[in-house]
Amino acid sequence: MPSNNLYFPSRAKTPFIALGGSFWPLILSLRLLMLALNLVLWFHLKVSVSIVVLSLTLVSSLIFVWWRDVIRESLLGLHTRKLEVRMRSGFLLFILSEVFFFVSFFWAFYDASLSPSVELGIVWPPLGILPLEVYSIPLLNTVILLSSGVSVTWSHHSLINNFFIDSILALGFTVLLGVYFLAIQYVEYSERAFSLADGIYGTTFFLCTGFHGFHVIVGTLYLSYVFILISRGILLYNHHFSFEAAAWYWHFVDVVWLFLYLSIYWWGSL
Repeated sequence: MPSNNLYFPSRAKTPFIALGGSFWPLILSLRLLMLALNLVLWFHLKVSVSIVVLSLTLVSSLIFVWWRDVIRESLLGLHTRKLEVRMRSGFLLFILSEVFFFVSFFWAFYDASLSPSVELGIVWPPLGILPLEVYSIPLLNTVILLSSGVSVTWSHHSLINNFFIDSILALGFTVLLGVYFLAIQYVEYSERAFSLADGIYGTTFFLCTGFHGFHVIVGTLYLSYVFILISRGILLYNHHFSFEAAAWYWHFVDVVWLFLYLSIYWWGSL
């Protein structure tokens, strides 16, 4: 590989990195477009679910190889302090976009619940809907996610203080709590007396909790990936942006669940 500043930008007199060409952003964008189209076709029963699973698998594979290249750049010393600041800013903007994503769902819920229409019986929850007990499964899931937020923070501070064993154990415990949350949510869905097709209540409930569950899956996979990096000694006390980003994302998931619990489960069942 030529030893010029294009490939080794850390030697250049600039705090920025001159990245080489990469086809992953373009290919991933096209695959995401195909995934969205396949989902629409699946909703209209035009394709089978196997096509959607295949598209999702391809998207996941592309994300993996893209992250692999980013890790290689980091290990080669190509990530400067200036670049790390930009990466943090970019990830925070990504979380901000996720915030507005969930705001749209909460907007739909409050628009329907604060002024129930005649078709709903002018009451909320609508007539015929039996919501789950607030202090049963939803409260358990709240305790699980809040506990996972504490454990991931413990793991982060342990890594900063070079307590790698404590960091690995706490992060592994966080991953287990994420899996446990998903298992409990599956049980909750199985016991539901209503479905996605049961009017605005079923639609908003399953959209909010379902997309949150999807974010829990993504966060759990992300933390599992960070767990592997720490176990292999790749992340250090002064070089662990991957862990910081995963922790931010997980805390975002926790906060969204608190709003879900207080809005849909507690206030929505009064």
